Amino acid sequence: MTAASGTATVVGGLGAVGGMFVELLRAEGLTVTVVDTAGCDADRDVVVGDITAPRDRVLDLVESSSTIVLAVPEQVALAALPTLQESNALVVDTLSVKSRMDAAIADTGRVQEFLGLNPMFRPSLGPHGRSVIAVPYVDGPQTRKFLDVVRSWGASVAVMNADRHDRLAAATQVLTHASVLAFGVALAELGLSADELLAVAPPPHRTLLALLARIAGGEPEVYWDVQAGNPYAEATRKTLFDAATQVDSSAGTLGDFTTLMKVAEAALGDRSGELDAECQSLFERIAEGHRE
Repeated sequence: MTAASGTATVVGGLGAVGGMFVELLRAEGLTVTVVDTAGCDADRDVVVGDITAPRDRVLDLVESSSTIVLAVPEQVALAALPTLQESNALVVDTLSVKSRMDAAIADTGRVQEFLGLNPMFRPSLGPHGRSVIAVPYVDGPQTRKFLDVVRSWGASVAVMNADRHDRLAAATQVLTHASVLAFGVALAELGLSADELLAVAPPPHRTLLALLARIAGGEPEVYWDVQAGNPYAEATRKTLFDAATQVDSSAGTLGDFTTLMKVAEAALGDRSGELDAECQSLFERIAEGHRE
């Protein structure tokens, strides 16, 4: 495929997200070089360097690459902007928050293309059949070609502005992770063992236990970054707390509880039936696996 032809530099390419992009871009036929502070000079495809304080080899890559992927924390990506200011490469970040980068790019007056991507999945899962949010900070033909390549990897791409991205990330990530972690903390307070729970757990509870295992067993820095970095995170957690309070107060009467359930279902709009069927299918697969 020629849509992403040329040379690429993946900053932070030794990490999980960066490593995924290294593999995918090499599969497209690009010559890919990794820049990473944790690298080893013995590896000819890795340049040990700091994009925020670059030396000659890193500067050469910034000048010569057709695509530069920033798979680094937000503070590093923001600090790298002066280095990238004059680069004609398509720059792609992988940040989980986009509004601060959007503002910083506008402040620099950059006119060269700059694309924000947020893969909404663990890198180990790969993009096929999964969602990627795209925020074209500075749009153009390179951006559109790159997004075509992402689609060719089997991902669905949702294009939006930075503020909309952060609002959706707060709902799909901040709210989800906070709900599951709160569920786990509550279980710990109840003092019941996992063996006891699994012996009697109906499918919804077993599903939540599985989600808890996946999130709580992950890398704390990743989930902390979601909760701490999103500008809508605090308000989202407050909304969750208020909603839990409403569940508690509605338990007094059947009428209040029925109203609460209708309010909750209304969040699904006309997709309720479709999602109910999806849940039923999921529960059937869980039951089959449990029997095996």
